[in-house]
Amino acid sequence: MRCVVLLSGGLDSCVSAALARKRCKELFAMTISYGQKHAREIESAKRIGEFLGVKEHKFIDIDPELFISSSLINKNMKIEERGLEEIGRGIPSTYVPARNTIFLSFALAFAESRDADFIYLGVNALDYSGYPDCRPEYIEAFQRVIDLGTKRGIEGKSIKIETPLINMGKKEIIETGIRIGAPLHLTWSCYAGKEKACGKCDSCKLRLKGFMEAGYRDPIEYETYPEWYDYRKLKPFKSPS
Repeated sequence: MRCVVLLSGGLDSCVSAALARKRCKELFAMTISYGQKHAREIESAKRIGEFLGVKEHKFIDIDPELFISSSLINKNMKIEERGLEEIGRGIPSTYVPARNTIFLSFALAFAESRDADFIYLGVNALDYSGYPDCRPEYIEAFQRVIDLGTKRGIEGKSIKIETPLINMGKKEIIETGIRIGAPLHLTWSCYAGKEKACGKCDSCKLRLKGFMEAGYRDPIEYETYPEWYDYRKLKPFKSPS
């Protein structure tokens, strides 16, 4: 069995890839650079791929001008800092136009050319922060595109999108990652693109909240921590070998 994983270098894609590793004999990874400020995640993706022993890891570059309306790409736009209670209300400035549609299209071409059976995507609906292309309805619609628009789909051997984290929150994702030995210490989630995670963006806050609720310290370094995060009460994270 062969699987393609979309590997961003973040927490969710890491756990999704580790789950795919357990299921599939041959694992292929694809990482896409689109001008994001947090380009450090590309290096994280490379290290995660090496840890998981992927057979082939494709790195794709896309012109960032396509996504200039997103604060993740546009250097003149500030990434907003929202409270936990605000995350998920409306679509944030960090929304990247058609990102998952484009990424899944690249992954689909890669998967069909490698005769893969599954595409693993680390989206989750509960902590999706307002992104419309992380919802179950969207995944179902894209699956229909695969079924109708590919050679394998027409021949009755359609490539299936697997979203093992779709109904999980960050706490469950982290607990799952720890249980299966996913290299969470190699991941990068911060939007800001600095040497240390900022601790202020939506992604940092959701990540820190998840680790806190799971009872573990986040293994990466932060510039600052939200006032509600107290690492002293948490167990140290032990990196898998």
